[in-house]
Amino acid sequence: MLKKWKLIIALFAVLGMLAAFGTGCGDDDDSGSSASEAPAEEAPAEEEAPAEEEAPAEALAGEGVTAGLVFDIGGRGDQSFNDSAAAGIERAKAELGIEFSESSPNDDGSNRAELLQLQADNNPIVIAVGFLFAGDAATVAANNPDTNFAVIDDAMMDFEAGGPIAENAAGLTFAEHEGSFLVGAAAALKTQTGTVGFIGGVCCFGLIEKFEAGFTAGAKAVNPDIIIISQYITEFPDFDGFNAPDRAKEIAAAMYADGADIVYHAAGGSGAGLFEAAKEVSENTGSKVWGIGVDSDQYNTVDDAVKEYVLTSMLKRVDNAVFLAIESHINGTFQAGQTAFGLSDDGVGYSTSGGYVDDIVDELEAFKADIVAGNITVPDSME
Repeated sequence: MLKKWKLIIALFAVLGMLAAFGTGCGDDDDSGSSASEAPAEEAPAEEEAPAEEEAPAEALAGEGVTAGLVFDIGGRGDQSFNDSAAAGIERAKAELGIEFSESSPNDDGSNRAELLQLQADNNPIVIAVGFLFAGDAATVAANNPDTNFAVIDDAMMDFEAGGPIAENAAGLTFAEHEGSFLVGAAAALKTQTGTVGFIGGVCCFGLIEKFEAGFTAGAKAVNPDIIIISQYITEFPDFDGFNAPDRAKEIAAAMYADGADIVYHAAGGSGAGLFEAAKEVSENTGSKVWGIGVDSDQYNTVDDAVKEYVLTSMLKRVDNAVFLAIESHINGTFQAGQTAFGLSDDGVGYSTSGGYVDDIVDELEAFKADIVAGNITVPDSME
């Protein structure tokens, strides 16, 4: 029995030695310290650097500023004049950080003054789209001296006194005749029949005649013998001609029937009827006819079904004027009285969308350079 216990004790001793030997020798993958190594001195804990705070996004210049926009009759969605103004204030929101409100007059425009005042009650700058606002804007501006007003298509000048009608009223005007000269030249260069047409929205109060005069001058600069058919939808003071697409369609169809193959409109929302007529006549006769848009690049605003009938558009950069008026208000550089935009500062021009005038761009640019240099003086009336 004693021998048996001695054997058991000896066996445990051997096992103990083997265990001790195993802890002293690690394999090649063991990264731990051996028992014979002195424990490493613990490095003092480093203070954790505070997390770097993200720099706040740079504030836009117009954050906290609001603006009011009062459209002309027809409002947003006219694919022309009003939509160009809308594009300008949308750009001001995106690039300057402003917020805005908008409104449109009733069908007869009798509430223009009321809308201007409502916008002035809530905004430090108000943009009115169209010369018909001029009289009401002058009155409302006088009653709201701490609000800036800008009116598209009126100088807002007291020409007898030789100054602005008010120190808080700006007029944003355009050399429409210069831009119209270029699309008139385009029409003359592209016509296959030697006959072109012009549709004006409302005659005769001095504005739309500028479009006709420029278009006529540009066409005749290319071909002095070109035939130009001209017709207005309504006469002053009936301004329905800017919102009568059905009537514009009838007039355009008659012009095409009389041999015109390109027709330019300066008729606001009525222009939609021109492009519908161009499509129908082209499909019915098998001979391609065209429309020329106005104010905005109408290739990009008309229905897809009529895009291929938009030869070019006379660009009237109402969008730029609206944006710059708001920017000047924010910067404290708002200028009362007239600010005019022309070819020299790209206030007017022509579009190349669709590629239909790509083959004549060099000739159009040569005309543009001559106008800017003063070598060509474009008439602004039909007299």
